[in-house]
Amino acid sequence: MGSAVKLRTDFSAVELRRLARNSKDARQSSRLLSIAAVLDGMSRADAARIGGMDRQTLRDWVHRFNTAGPDGLVDQWAPGPASRLSHEQQAELAALVEKGPDRAVDGVVRWRRIDLKKAIKDRFGIDYDARYVGKLLHKLGFSHMSVRPRHPAQDAHIIEEFKKNWPRTLKAHLCDLPPRTKVEIWFQDEARIGQKNGIVRQWARRGTRPRQPADQRYKSAYLFGAICPARGTGAALALPFADTEAMQLHINEISRHVEKGAHAVLVMDRAGWHTTANLSIPDNITPIFLPSRAPELNPVENVWQYMRQNWLSNRVFDSYDDIIDAACDAWQKLLAASETITSIGMRQWAYVGQTP
Repeated sequence: MGSAVKLRTDFSAVELRRLARNSKDARQSSRLLSIAAVLDGMSRADAARIGGMDRQTLRDWVHRFNTAGPDGLVDQWAPGPASRLSHEQQAELAALVEKGPDRAVDGVVRWRRIDLKKAIKDRFGIDYDARYVGKLLHKLGFSHMSVRPRHPAQDAHIIEEFKKNWPRTLKAHLCDLPPRTKVEIWFQDEARIGQKNGIVRQWARRGTRPRQPADQRYKSAYLFGAICPARGTGAALALPFADTEAMQLHINEISRHVEKGAHAVLVMDRAGWHTTANLSIPDNITPIFLPSRAPELNPVENVWQYMRQNWLSNRVFDSYDDIIDAACDAWQKLLAASETITSIGMRQWAYVGQTP
C-alpha cells in the first residue's frame, strides 16, 4: 500500500475552511473541507467521505493542491477540439443567418439547419451534421424563436424619426398649456376578444402535444384600453363595436382618470374612429397620432399580448356576457398590478426631457 502524500503547510485548516465558505464552486468547497480535515489529523478515508469521494480521488486532489494551492481544486475542463470554422468564417456565417435566405437563390423563406449545413459546405467546404449546426448557432448567439409580424409597407426610418422628434412634437402640441402644468402620457388601443380565441404555449413533457379547447363560434367584443405607464394606471371599456361612438365613450373615460390639474397626451394609431373630426376631445386631453403601420410604438399592443397569455387564451366563452366578464376581469387584474403596467408600457423615447 502506498504511503500518504504529504500536504503543503502554507495553508492552515482554518484558512481552508474560510476559503470553502467563500467559494462559489461547490466542488472546490467540498475538496477544501476534505483537505482541512486531513490537516486537523483526520484519517484520509474519513476526510475523503466529507468531500463525497474515495481515498484515491482525495490523493489526486492533494497532488493538485500541493502544485497550485486552492486554485488547483477547481475542475479544469478540456476545451475540446478547435472549431473547424475560423473566426472569420464564423462571423460570415453569423451575418448570413442574420440576413436570412434569398428565396430566389436559396429556395427557402427561412433558414433550417439542413439549409445551413448545405450553405456551410458550399461556402467553406466543411460538412457538419445538421444537429451540430444547431449547436453551432447557439454558440454564435442565435436561438430558434417566433418572429414579430411587420407590415410590408412599414418605413423604419419614419419610426425612428418619430421617436427622435418626439420632444419637439410634444412641445408643439402643448405650447398653449399654462406653465408648470403636469403632463401625463397615455397610450390607447383596442383589442378584439371573442369566441374565436387564441391558444398560447405551455410547459409539457417532451414528445407530447397538449390539447386546449378552441371554439369555432364568432361572437366578440372590443376592449378599449389606455394606460399611463408613469402612474401605473389605466382606463378601459368593454364595448360591442369599434366605432366613433365607442371611441367617444372611451375618451371620456380616460379624461375622468387624468389627475386633477394635469393634462394628458393621448398617443394612438390612425384608425378612422381615432382621427375623425366627429370626436369631441375633452379639455384635459391632447391626441397625438403615431405613424402609419407602426404598432410597435404603442405599448398597449404588448398589454394585449400579456393579458391574452395570462388570462384570456385557452378558454371557451359560452356567451357574449361571458366575453365581457372575462375582458373586464382581465383588465381589473392588470390594474391591480401597477408595476406591470409600468414595466410593459414605459418607453424611453416618450419620456426624454421629463421625469416619468
